[in-house]
Amino acid sequence: MSEAAGGLVACELPWAKEPAPGRTWTGPGAQDRYDILRRTKSIAIVGASDNPARASYFVATYLLSSSPYDVYFVNPRATTILGRPAYASLADLPVVPDLVDVFRRHEDLPDVAQEAVAVGAKTLWLQLGSWNEDAAASAEDAALTVVMDRCVKIEHARFHGGLHLAGFDTGVISSKRQLMSR
Repeated sequence: MSEAAGGLVACELPWAKEPAPGRTWTGPGAQDRYDILRRTKSIAIVGASDNPARASYFVATYLLSSSPYDVYFVNPRATTILGRPAYASLADLPVVPDLVDVFRRHEDLPDVAQEAVAVGAKTLWLQLGSWNEDAAASAEDAALTVVMDRCVKIEHARFHGGLHLAGFDTGVISSKRQLMSR
C-alpha cells in the first residue's frame, strides 16, 4: 500500500481489476491468451540473451525444454544463444514467427512493433513490466494481436499445469499442503 492524497491506495498488481493510472488499453482475457498460445507454432524472442541471469534466458530455456514451439532468438550482438543461431533482426529469421516475444527497453517497443508488423507476425507479446500503448496501437492497426505485461513462460505453464509458486512444476497434484517427512 502507498499513501496518496492523505489516504491509502491499493498496490498496482497485475491481477487487479482496475487498470493502472494512465493505462487505457485492455488486453486479451485468459481464454484468448490460451487460444493464442494454442495456435502459435513459432516464437521469436527479441532481446534474447545468453546471460543466465536475464529473464529472456530463463524464458528461452523453458520454451525450448517444455513447449512445442519452434523458438528463434533475435539479438544483433550475439551469434548463438543456448546453442542456436541468434539473428540480428526479425527480418533475418528463416521463418515468419507467429509470436514475437519482446524483452526490450520501453523506448524500443514501438520500433519492435513496427518490425513485427513488417515481417507479418500474428502476435506481439510484451513481457512482464512492458507496457506501451503506442506500440500496441500500431500493431493492432496492422491486425496483430497484442499482449502486454505478461510472461509467455508463466502463461504457458499456467495453462498446461506446470506453474507453482516458484514458477515450475512440482509434480504434485493436490489442493492440500504436503506434509514434510521427518
